[in-house]
Amino acid sequence: MKALVPVKRVIDYNVKPRVKSDGSGVDLSNVKMSMNPFDEIAVEEAVRLKEAGAVSEIVAVSVGPAKAQETLRTALAMGADSAVLVETDETVEPLAVAKILKAVAAEIEPGLIILGKQAIDDDSNQTGQMLAALMDLPQGTFASKVLVEGDYVKVTREVDGGLETVKLSIPAIITTDLRLNEPRYASLPNIMKAKKKPLETKTPADYGVDIAPRLKTLNVSEPPVRQAGVKVADVDELVARLKAMGVA
Repeated sequence: MKALVPVKRVIDYNVKPRVKSDGSGVDLSNVKMSMNPFDEIAVEEAVRLKEAGAVSEIVAVSVGPAKAQETLRTALAMGADSAVLVETDETVEPLAVAKILKAVAAEIEPGLIILGKQAIDDDSNQTGQMLAALMDLPQGTFASKVLVEGDYVKVTREVDGGLETVKLSIPAIITTDLRLNEPRYASLPNIMKAKKKPLETKTPADYGVDIAPRLKTLNVSEPPVRQAGVKVADVDELVARLKAMGVA
């Protein structure tokens, strides 16, 4: 069984984003980029399933600029067998990404599509669900545990009330949550081997997908600066201040 793992190139989670002076978006110039953390978890889970014998081949795919090859090479170094880059310099919205992934999946025919529940740059949390709808496949979102049993996969989901376990027929789509696993670091030998693994490059036009944006960004701004805390002398003053703020 093959596993398809979409990965996205985003600003490194350790970097504080800067907004462009004209408010048109986030400034990406001279900023460290890396794989979306939730996608790292997805790659790790696919590798673990392969090590357990449930998956035979892992294909990583990314939609983005040519520099996204670096992100795919990271996935290859972590354990993916091959990669596909759907190259475009345009900003691609979740629906267009889902349509591209559907076309890629039609070629690869994976048993499992494992992707991060959301990307940390736009926090859309839509691609996995849209892909499941387009492909008419069962989905297990916010997965904290994945267990393949024959022609089925059990997914333990994180929900508001606690945990929910669903049994999905394969092929299926899984989106990963933070508690699913701890991604491994790519070793130097694996990084060197990743340079020799196959990486195919295509474009959205090759799949007949229109990536024209449906949304228009009106303005991007920094969040308001958090106000400094205030020290109080005793409990009575604290209660008085809370009442004045309408909290107590």
